[in-house]
Amino acid sequence: MSTALFDLTGKVALVTGATHGIGMALATGFARAGAKICVNDISDEKLDACRKEYAARGIEAYTLNFDVTSEADVDRGISKVEEAVGPIDILVNNAGIIKRVPILDMKVEDYRLVIEVDLVAPFIVSRRVARKMIEQRSGKIINMCSMMSVYGRQNVSAYASAKGGLKLLTQNMCCEWAKYNLQVNGIGPGYIATAQTEPIRIDGHPFNNLVMTRTPAGRWGEPEDLVGAALLLASKAGDYINGQVIYVDGGILANFGYVEGENKVS
Repeated sequence: MSTALFDLTGKVALVTGATHGIGMALATGFARAGAKICVNDISDEKLDACRKEYAARGIEAYTLNFDVTSEADVDRGISKVEEAVGPIDILVNNAGIIKRVPILDMKVEDYRLVIEVDLVAPFIVSRRVARKMIEQRSGKIINMCSMMSVYGRQNVSAYASAKGGLKLLTQNMCCEWAKYNLQVNGIGPGYIATAQTEPIRIDGHPFNNLVMTRTPAGRWGEPEDLVGAALLLASKAGDYINGQVIYVDGGILANFGYVEGENKVS
């Protein structure tokens, strides 16, 4: 198979919240495949720092400050991208938050905030970007879903509600926009080694033990592990993939679990 299927030369990609972690890994992968990279955040400090990090990687990133939960701010931000860089060919709805609070203790305003950022924002940004994609009869939208799109866990009710909704929003976008040659899919990361998970990845931590015993691959994922799936969905190689969520999770969703010692390499 020719690597031309995965070539993104000349494409404009907006990865929301790609100032670090998974988003930065995906944007870096797109840039190395030839795309022009655009990154937003609501922190000028984070944008300045990420621009320097991208430059250190040999990547020129167009950065701008706008709030993905504000329809007016999104319209302003996307308009600036279109004027400065060009129409967006690839959108990754990556910006997100999580609040780990038991249901009985969670404030309603905190629940709503997670829903706004993790579910309503992808609706707002996708709808704004899709209008131009529909005109062009071409576009790729990737929603960052989660394993919580399909199952629950303690203390993440808002996050799971949002990510479950995002899976179905992805499917509905496909139903409405596929006829215009838009491909809308999702990626569901497993447990990924990022700065946010560093405190719980130490040996002996109960959550680290859970991940290591439940994941058939026997390790945490790295942000770079998600790049291949993203390139597939962002490129010509994924032209007939639509309305799907690809889980990049080391096999955890396929596995009911192991008894102690069962998955050790002999």
